[in-house]
Amino acid sequence: MNRFFSFLLLSIFSITCFSQDYWGIVSDAGTTKDHAGANYVTIFDSTSVFMEETGLSYYDNHYLTKVLTFKGARDFSVIKVDYDPLSAYVEINEVKIYRKNGDVETVTNPVLDYVAPARMIYWGASQKMIEVGYLEPGDAVEVKTFKKGYTYALLQGDDDDKYIPPMRGHYYDIVPFWSSQPILTKVYSLNILKEKFLQYKVYNGTLAMVDNDDPNNSLRKIYTFTMNNIKPMKLPAATVAHSDIEAKLLLSTSPDWEAKSRWFYGVNEDYGSFNPTPELQAYVNELLIPAKDETDSISILTHWVADNMRYSGISMGPGEGYTLHNAEMNFTDRCGVCKDKASLLIAMLRAAGFESYAAMTMAGERIDRIPADQFNHSVTVVKRRNGEFELLDPTWVPNVRELWSSAEQQQNYLIGLPEGADLMETPISAPENHYVYMTAKSEIQNDGTLVCEFHITAEGQSDASVRGVFGARYSEWKNNLESEILNIDPRAKIISVTHTDSEKYLEQPVEITYKFTIPNYAIVTANEIIFVPFLAKPVFRRAMAHLNYDTSIEKREHAFRDRCSRLVVIKEEITVPEYSKIGFLPLAKKVDSKYIKYDGKYLLNGRTLNFTQTASLGKRIYEADEWIPYKNLVNAQNAYSKESVILIK
Repeated sequence: MNRFFSFLLLSIFSITCFSQDYWGIVSDAGTTKDHAGANYVTIFDSTSVFMEETGLSYYDNHYLTKVLTFKGARDFSVIKVDYDPLSAYVEINEVKIYRKNGDVETVTNPVLDYVAPARMIYWGASQKMIEVGYLEPGDAVEVKTFKKGYTYALLQGDDDDKYIPPMRGHYYDIVPFWSSQPILTKVYSLNILKEKFLQYKVYNGTLAMVDNDDPNNSLRKIYTFTMNNIKPMKLPAATVAHSDIEAKLLLSTSPDWEAKSRWFYGVNEDYGSFNPTPELQAYVNELLIPAKDETDSISILTHWVADNMRYSGISMGPGEGYTLHNAEMNFTDRCGVCKDKASLLIAMLRAAGFESYAAMTMAGERIDRIPADQFNHSVTVVKRRNGEFELLDPTWVPNVRELWSSAEQQQNYLIGLPEGADLMETPISAPENHYVYMTAKSEIQNDGTLVCEFHITAEGQSDASVRGVFGARYSEWKNNLESEILNIDPRAKIISVTHTDSEKYLEQPVEITYKFTIPNYAIVTANEIIFVPFLAKPVFRRAMAHLNYDTSIEKREHAFRDRCSRLVVIKEEITVPEYSKIGFLPLAKKVDSKYIKYDGKYLLNGRTLNFTQTASLGKRIYEADEWIPYKNLVNAQNAYSKESVILIK
């Protein structure tokens, strides 16, 4: 590969290179034998950025990719570049095909501009695309593109103003140096004024970095970052995000998170995002008539926005991106994305006399200390009478009894405050806040029939999981409720099902009670009875996400995630016929670590067999070395569902 890297040192930034020079590196790039499982290999990917004093930036991207399989050929049959016309201008300047037979073709098809496919968020994103046509393994595609502007839609201005980032005069970027397909060399270069205070840091890896004065302008500096031999990393299910594990480069000219916080506060206050209208004020006053205290008031307003504002993002003109739409628009249209729901709740809380602000967070990924814009979600913060801030999320709590979704615990966030705020992390929510209690009184009759009354109740995120059985149309509730039992044993004959009113979810935690029988449930002979207690099986698995984990993974190299902390308590009392001696009882099982605890056991007293198990999972994100106790808990709980009890006379 020395020939390849020597060539790149001379030509990686060149916009015009002689095509014949590429044949050596295309040949040296290898085949599927060299890149097992890959559909294509990117030979080089070079991005060169020039930032003006205002923050307006120009991006030249140049890459060469060799197709390895027919799937890879299909992937590159059309070149697409996504952008938002409100904040970016894009060109596809050149596309060439290097055929494996030695021919070189310049693609002359027209560049088309279409609205990008969308679902739930319709902000006018577009795609520039050009048809490359038929490719075969061994062919290579060279692409040169140009972009002016920024990624997110912002307040529109005149001419190039709309392409300037939201923090005027600043630059920030998040550059992943990882990929789902191999990259032989990736280069990122930034040309920036020396007076700009550029912070940068590489996370989860090492990059070669060179900073030199711009030979054409003594006031500017060029920072260049390079990484070779980027190989795809295959991560097991439930591992934390790739960006938390694989190499990435963060750059920002913002001095700290406090500056970002002050800017975020100011841009929305200046826009008037949270000013309640007279109509909104009157509506809030009416909503809060039954409120008994500040907690009641906050709950009423949070759940009203959660349940009455549809999640649907449409282009509403000025105010996309980091500027939250105003109260009049949100209250009238009753639809929007997370920032719109957060904005309406802030306006309603202010109308109720509370101090309330917007916050930004990153759902599903870590936010690192370099103050680049690592955000994908907006939430609300309210200041309590005691001076403490409380997080509220009207986007994630429709039909959830929480005000803040604990599925977002251990997640970084930044509040927009006039005095500024540092980056913070959402706290761990105790497992008992998300309990699942299952109890059953069962009887096994002489012919092996099981007669059972089963009760389940849950709270917090577990309440939402159990309550999901009511998520479909009312006409389907009966089938959904019965399926939870029939999935365990299709022979079950359900006598009755009673439950709390699903629409009045704020009044009390969900409760469901079943009465049913299962013929031939136990094997009964003259001398023994053999069965597995009903609640030893994964009843209402929907509330026990941990049971779905693949525990064949011996060891994890990286942190992993659950949906939420939870406490599962299961108790079943089983009356049996005259079989009061132990033939075989599965052994008691126990796991005891800081955040992961499990205790399961049997106790026989005369004709009554008691089965109990308690599983406590104390957080959402776990370190790699916590995998062993976690998998031991899952294995212990699953084992009971397969181990039969044998009682003898």
